[in-house]
Amino acid sequence: MRHIISMLVENEAGALSRIAGLFTARGYNIECLTVAPTDDATLSRMTLVTMGDDQIIEQIIKQLNKLLDVVKVVDMTEGKHIEREMMLVKVAAANADLREEFKRLADIFRGQVIDVTEKIYTVEITGTGDKLDAFIEAVGQSNILEVVRSGVIGISRGERHLRV
Repeated sequence: MRHIISMLVENEAGALSRIAGLFTARGYNIECLTVAPTDDATLSRMTLVTMGDDQIIEQIIKQLNKLLDVVKVVDMTEGKHIEREMMLVKVAAANADLREEFKRLADIFRGQVIDVTEKIYTVEITGTGDKLDAFIEAVGQSNILEVVRSGVIGISRGERHLRV
């Protein structure tokens, strides 16, 4: 089962390496990893996606909590949460019909064309991974020149929050 693990970590050199090393040493795969500073300059928020049954995820969380750099760990998939990912897609739009089709698809998927040249459109889409995958399928692999995805970020719904 897919799990989104979110944690607050000390914002210092080597923290990411130690966390990635924990996964490597135990043979766990990190499918997606996003890290950014928080409103507290001493902390970063790390969100990672991994696969495993409840027992494996419980073991991962216990191991993460043992690391000195890790301040707090939450399995986002234990409760209601919101997850998003951003994607930039560069598509070949060589003729007027393709340009119009890509603009229409961007509108349908609530994205926006953020760069235009004579032959290329760059589209920005934000949403769930499934939504981004559906956009890629709708555009067609043969039209895609490049794809960049941010990775999953998530936040709990309601009263639950990740703060020290």
